[in-house]
Amino acid sequence: MHTSLEKLNLIKNKVKSIIDSKQLKTEPKVIAITKTFPLNKIAPLLDSGHLHFGENKIQEAESKWLSTKNKYKDLQLHMVGKLQSNKVKKAVFLFDYIHSLDSAKVAQKINVFQKEFNKKIKLFIQVNVGDENQKSGILLNNVDNFYNYCTNELALNVIGLMCLPPANSDSNKYFNILNNKSRNLNLKDLSMGMSVDYEQAILNGATYLRLGSAIFGERSSAN
Repeated sequence: MHTSLEKLNLIKNKVKSIIDSKQLKTEPKVIAITKTFPLNKIAPLLDSGHLHFGENKIQEAESKWLSTKNKYKDLQLHMVGKLQSNKVKKAVFLFDYIHSLDSAKVAQKINVFQKEFNKKIKLFIQVNVGDENQKSGILLNNVDNFYNYCTNELALNVIGLMCLPPANSDSNKYFNILNNKSRNLNLKDLSMGMSVDYEQAILNGATYLRLGSAIFGERSSAN
């Protein structure tokens, strides 16, 4: 039975071997998604020097990471869940990256609170690659206009695109779509790939992988 740190190191080795064998240019960073997992489970990763961690909910992130960020100065915290417009102020204060920019309203609020905190967040536009009614994200046909609005009108620091492929689908297909859209916009970062499909994401140019259960094991209400 491997510990979380051992699993993380195995994943990093696998990522490196894929990059080397395929002669890819970019080795993606692994974001350890820590939702529902307490700090005592996360501490070994922090102490090993791992830098990138992700949370889905503002309230949980506040309780776990406010003091932790003061202790680990180089830590990079990623908001990977749906961001409600009334939580944007807290998100801008706490996080270094937001992966779920999905509306003009949220973009406008990020702009306001960045100025208030004198802080520049690294942002990913969430793209609804499967055109799913139940999912957040900018539709593929609207991404160009939304990107131009965020960068030209609001001067936001959009570094890339993010997607969640439809469940039980060929992730490869959707990662390829996102990669092509990213290239068209000359964006260098792609947030895609989770525990079940991160190998396909690497082959399609992912620069950030969002991995939770592959590192920490399955979540349960007891966690």
